[in-house]
Amino acid sequence: MYDKELVLDILEQIIEAIAIVQERCTFANCQNDFMDTKEGQEKLDSICMKLIAIVESLKNIDKITDNKLLASYPLIEWKKIKGIRDFISHHYFDLDAEVIFGICKNHIGDLSMTLKQMKLDLEK
Repeated sequence: MYDKELVLDILEQIIEAIAIVQERCTFANCQNDFMDTKEGQEKLDSICMKLIAIVESLKNIDKITDNKLLASYPLIEWKKIKGIRDFISHHYFDLDAEVIFGICKNHIGDLSMTLKQMKLDLEK
């Protein structure tokens, strides 16, 4: 068995980080909004850092739970999410703002809902 309290703490941190990403992305109506101004580029940088932290924390949960907890929620493409961290970290200068914009607008909300459900399930 794993340390449920530790996992709950990590989940809470991830949920809070996702909320920050969502808030920072609200100004953008398209990917160009990240690239056209210095402020947009700074938002993109900060969002990328939060995404890296989110994925690292998800990997940590996977390690703590022996790869079982995330697998119990198959609607989320965990492998793709984990790949985002590697792409951001290792190919930062090749980063396409469209990818980050797409994550923010189309996927991070589903991830947040799933993690909140996961947290509720663990608290039972």
